[in-house]
Amino acid sequence: MSLIAEMSQKALKLGLPISVHLDITYRCNERCVHCYLDHDDHGEMTTAEIIDVLAQLADAGVFFLSISGGEVLMRRDFFDIVERARQLLFNVKVKTNGVMIREKEAARLRQLGVEQIQISVYSHRPEVHDAITKLPGSLKKTLRAIRFLKSQGLKVSIANVLMAGNFSDQAGVIALAKELGVHYTLDPTITPKMDGDRSILALQIPGSELKQVFNNAELVGNVEEFCAPPPAPDEDVMDGYPCSAGHTACYISPYGDVFPCVQFPLPSGNVRRQKFLDIWHHSTQLKEVRSIRARDLPTCSTCAHVGTCTRCPGLAYMEGSMRGPSTADCEKSFQRTGIPSANMLKRARTDSAGPLIQIQLPMNSAQDGPFPVETGSPEALVGISAHA
Repeated sequence: MSLIAEMSQKALKLGLPISVHLDITYRCNERCVHCYLDHDDHGEMTTAEIIDVLAQLADAGVFFLSISGGEVLMRRDFFDIVERARQLLFNVKVKTNGVMIREKEAARLRQLGVEQIQISVYSHRPEVHDAITKLPGSLKKTLRAIRFLKSQGLKVSIANVLMAGNFSDQAGVIALAKELGVHYTLDPTITPKMDGDRSILALQIPGSELKQVFNNAELVGNVEEFCAPPPAPDEDVMDGYPCSAGHTACYISPYGDVFPCVQFPLPSGNVRRQKFLDIWHHSTQLKEVRSIRARDLPTCSTCAHVGTCTRCPGLAYMEGSMRGPSTADCEKSFQRTGIPSANMLKRARTDSAGPLIQIQLPMNSAQDGPFPVETGSPEALVGISAHA
């Protein structure tokens, strides 16, 4: 067991929030075609408010802190925030597009002891990457930033969101990551916008192409093992938790709203009105999230994939119920193993009924979500990972 996995297990037993994802702004200098955020500023927390929240998180036992956006460097106080986070001894990861990072900024991040920088790269070709970000010259600036960060000895990770428009470029991005000497992660998920707009789901790749990803040894390692049929679930699996969201991790928005996860938009409190620990311990919403075990999932508990599926309860919540299936994860389990999920079989039976169905209930919106990298990671369920 890795050290991170061991820490996460201990945090779970103690009821501690070991990991927090903090977005300090939704503003951004790029306009990525797949982005789900509203980039207008509706009243971000001030520097003083964020500094106070950091102190509360430290008191609560948080260790891993991901600082993200939007684009974090759109805030002039970004380095003040990072400096205070490091003074409080957080293990800090920064997510950025890198466009505003030059030698000076890279040196400052190194001086502050940031653990890792994650930067999005969608293609090795400028015409493709820049078309996705809608910022001319963005790939050139992003790669320049990566080289500056590497020159300072910082750990850098390239994150690539797989879409129909850049699917053929994934090998090029992997090669680029190797050339730069950085880690690489791939996320085949497109997420609907915060306002419920689902039009961007048209960007996602079809299942046949997802199957190609799962059969790429450079991404998944041992393909035969990765794509093997799931073992029969035991009692430990059925008594297990869906994921770390709300159990050992949570998300805080630039406006102070607390959610179980960045992809689990269940409002659970606000740090502008309540102390973080009060929310963590007493939120009705978080208590409900924590009450759910695999055996409590009406459809998924009957599924062959229940012990191996990357089911995201947040994405299931956005489909109508946090106890329901996540359609995107059902598709991933199917394309990975060739075995239909219980939800897919249920839908097939319903669809086959055809004209016999006289009354249909209205359907809620569906959403796709990310998928796993390393079991036990404080950022579990985020993407396929390949080491450069």
